[in-house]
Amino acid sequence: MAKYTGLSVATISKYINGGNVLDSNRDSIGEAVKILDYKVNEIARGLKTRKSKTVGVLIPKLDSIFTTTIVSHIEGVLQENGYGTIICDYRRDPGLEAVKLEFLLGKSVDGIIIMPLALEAEQLQKIIKNDIPVIFIDRSVKGFGSDVVMADNLNASYSATEYLITRGHRRIGFICGPRDIHTAQERLKGYLRVHGDYRLKIDEALIKYGDYEIESGYNYTKELLDILKPPAAIFATNYEMTIGAIMALNERSVKIPDEVSFIGFDNIHLADLVKPPLSIVVQPMRQIGETAGSLMMRRLKGDRTGFPSIIRLKTELLIKDSVRDISGVV
Repeated sequence: MAKYTGLSVATISKYINGGNVLDSNRDSIGEAVKILDYKVNEIARGLKTRKSKTVGVLIPKLDSIFTTTIVSHIEGVLQENGYGTIICDYRRDPGLEAVKLEFLLGKSVDGIIIMPLALEAEQLQKIIKNDIPVIFIDRSVKGFGSDVVMADNLNASYSATEYLITRGHRRIGFICGPRDIHTAQERLKGYLRVHGDYRLKIDEALIKYGDYEIESGYNYTKELLDILKPPAAIFATNYEMTIGAIMALNERSVKIPDEVSFIGFDNIHLADLVKPPLSIVVQPMRQIGETAGSLMMRRLKGDRTGFPSIIRLKTELLIKDSVRDISGVV
């Protein structure tokens, strides 16, 4: 390429690595890249610059609409900026989560985006020592200062539960996530807080701790239906548990909303697939992914503004036909 353009290797290298060169030189090198079909050897460049131009993404499961949608939008932002991704699924296994984190570090990724499950601050100190930017999505790790991008889970749960209360419902079944997951804790706080604000007694029998899987939504919905005084409404707090809950209601031939009002979570397309159309909490999955990707690019460029940032994105309560108004019923 130096022979073709008549420019020094130093000038060409500067251009290839994103440096500023004269406009005339940029045009000459750009033309040479096209004519000679030049391809950057990323491995060789990585050895020299100690940058792999890749970001590791560590998620609990690949067969989840929530995680795959977010990852897709993370990839879109990174790709636009010349970065690739290495995606690891740890299958909601804490041991595998740690193994996959070590794997990503071994691949010399420039940054890591994590949806953590059981990672602790001590395990993450190695990343800090390596000066690798870390961004958590959907949840944080206690005691570890890092950027976090998540939905506003507390207010999402508060709004959905409040909507049921204002429609006259007092016994609201709540299918929550695991007790030790930050996301689930925030959604439970919203449910409890709105009860307190409306001075309503909380019946612990109406709160079920699932595991964000279909089976737990299915089993806990049946448990709620079988208690002595079953709930007049059910709120399932993630997509998979929403599906499981609907399966259980259909199996029992429970009519929505005539017999039980229902609010689900996560997937806007699910709302119209079920009859009657479901009211659901819609998480900003695209915005979460794009925000995490853009924030990662800022950190990779050395921009530490606002570090550590905790970004909570608003959800939407999509109202359909699955909630019955019983406020006027005596």
